[in-house]
Amino acid sequence: MSSSVQRLEETGTALRSALATHDWSAISELDLRCRQVVDDAMLETVQDEESLRLRMQEMLDLYRELVAVCQAEQKRIAAELRQLNQSHQGAKVYQMFG
Repeated sequence: MSSSVQRLEETGTALRSALATHDWSAISELDLRCRQVVDDAMLETVQDEESLRLRMQEMLDLYRELVAVCQAEQKRIAAELRQLNQSHQGAKVYQMFG
């Protein structure tokens, strides 16, 4: 296994673990590392192109999953903010008439 393929696998595993625990700061750091590993892999001459292709596909699938989780998290936070805003508005009305 080439070093690029191995680094892709290691970085993908770390990113998947961070995603499973919703460790957003680790995801942010690993995202940068993934970009660098992919760039390095594209420049390196690899003996086993099939392994590289497989790892790249796994990384693409992982990023699709990451985007879906981020979108769901964004919707959840937006709903919380709406609820907080409504509660805040209700408290203002209560104070005006209380």
